[in-house]
This record gives sequence, C-alpha cells and structure tokens, in this order.
Amino acid sequence: MINIKKLVSCVAIPAVATAALALSLSASAERMRLGHVTPPSHIWHQVAERFNDNLKADSGGKDSLMIFPLSKLGGDDQMIDLLQSGGMQLAILTAGSLSNRADELNGWFLPFAFDNVTDAAEATQTPAAQQMLADLKQHKLVGLGYTLAGMRHVISSKPISSLDDFANKKIRAFPNKLFNDWWSQLGAAPTALAISDVSPALTTNLLDAVDVDLDIVVGLKMYQQAPYLTLTNHMAFPGVVVASEVWWNKLGEDKQNQVLKAFHEAEAWGFKQQAQAEVSNLERLKAEGVTVTEFDRAQLAPVAQRIVDSYTAGNPAIKRFYEQTR
Repeated sequence: MINIKKLVSCVAIPAVATAALALSLSASAERMRLGHVTPPSHIWHQVAERFNDNLKADSGGKDSLMIFPLSKLGGDDQMIDLLQSGGMQLAILTAGSLSNRADELNGWFLPFAFDNVTDAAEATQTPAAQQMLADLKQHKLVGLGYTLAGMRHVISSKPISSLDDFANKKIRAFPNKLFNDWWSQLGAAPTALAISDVSPALTTNLLDAVDVDLDIVVGLKMYQQAPYLTLTNHMAFPGVVVASEVWWNKLGEDKQNQVLKAFHEAEAWGFKQQAQAEVSNLERLKAEGVTVTEFDRAQLAPVAQRIVDSYTAGNPAIKRFYEQTR
C-alpha cells in the first residue's frame, strides 16, 4: 500500500525548495534609481543607459536602472540628501557641486589643465583622481568613477573676441568658488542660474553669455538665443558617478563587483563617445549657422596661472592631482 503521508512529504519538500529559490531570485533582483541633471541627449544620460544595458545583460534581465534626467529627482544637493539617507541608489553628480563639500575636486577645474576630453579621461585613472572617489565615503557616498562632459566654452548673444569683451558681461557660470574666481578675475559677472532657466534669460537679456559644454548647447538648442560660440577650451567638467553608501553596504561582494563591472565598461565607452561628440557637436553648430571663433589663449593665461597657483598652494590634494596630470 502507498503511504500517502510519505508521498505528500516527498512532493512537498521539492516544492518548498523551488518556492524558496524563486523567492530568493526575486529578492535579489533589483531596479535601481539613478538621477542626473542633464538632458537625455547629453553624454551623461547615454552613459547611464549603457550602464543599464550592461546591468541587464550581466544579471539576465533581473537588475536594471530607472534613469531620471533633468533633475527629476532634484538637483545635486537634493540627490545627495537622498543618497545619504538611502532614498535612491545611484547618481551622476557634477564635480562642481561635490567640490563644495570635497574641495579637492576643484582640481578638475583648474584652467587649461587639460587640452581635450582624452587628456581628462586619462586623468581619471591617476592615483589622485581615484583617491578623490575613495574620500567620498566621508560623505556617505561610494565613488564608482567618472563621466566627462565636453570641454568648457562660451556661447553668447553678441560676439566675444578679446579679453575686454568679457568686462561686466553677465555669464552663467557654475555656482562654485573656483568658477566665480575665474570669471570675476576676467572682469565678468558670474551669475548662478539653473540650466533650465538659461535660454529664457538669454532671450530677455538677463544673461549675456554662458560658460558651457557643447553637449548642453546642442541638447537645449541654446544657439537659438546665443548664436556666437567662442572656443576657449578653458576647463574640463566631469560628472562623478556615486552610489549610496547605505545601499552599497547592503549588497554582497558579488553584487558590488557586478555593478562595478557594468559601470566601468560604460565609463570607458563614454570617454570615447565624448571625444567623438566634441567633433560632431561643433560641426552641428556650424551647420545651424552659429558663428564660431577661437579665442587667443594667451589673453587668458595670466589669470589662469593665478588660479592654478592659488588653488594648488591652498590644498595639497589639488596640488598632487595637478602634478600627476602634467
């Protein structure tokens, strides 16, 4: 005679094990939130999408990112608060905002420290740049790496061809001490303004010019209000890809390595894409009828050297970074 109780028991054990396995797999699957401040056309958004594709491929579709561009989760400071509390998992933060908390990140903005995006990309791998990421743990953030916007130039409503043309010009500059020092010493009036408000401000003459990368100019069509592009190439502008330390510490080592692998491929891909975009963005702007001029760097050199001397003397970490990128 068949023992019904024994049969039920034999069937139930595998069923329970299967259910437990399914629950475990479901629990390990994760949809992570990643925010940033740039438009979807920007390289930072493209890097986030590549990161997402890598995560999905590496996890068999279980893990993915929900990407929120254009400050939909708040500006940098609001996102930092969310990251520190564990309210979101990942973000691309401007090095400019982070430098208000971690002064050494101002090393990225030393004038003429880099000739182009490729130079800046190489600098991300220096010991000093990697130490900047490690030191973010003081702020309950885990630095994963970098993504680069294009080099900084000036787009304006009227032509700019000499140092005198900067005098008293209201230039939208990133709200950061080094940016303010740079533009103030050039005689301009640095003006803090949300990037979404720049085009209307150009239209109404509340701004004369914008310190900006070409990705933003193209993505937001700023050239419609400011048809003059002055190629100054004066600074790099990295984004720093960070994770919430609260969230990161809950991941196992394998999951942490999976996330890092997915990001680092996207990081390297993004550097190459941005180097190519510098060329294509410029050609696009010329095709749109933008007047493009190259600024004589020699006119800016004295102020640039004063900024470099001041900031390298004031912070040993900035000095190490600058020396390692020479």
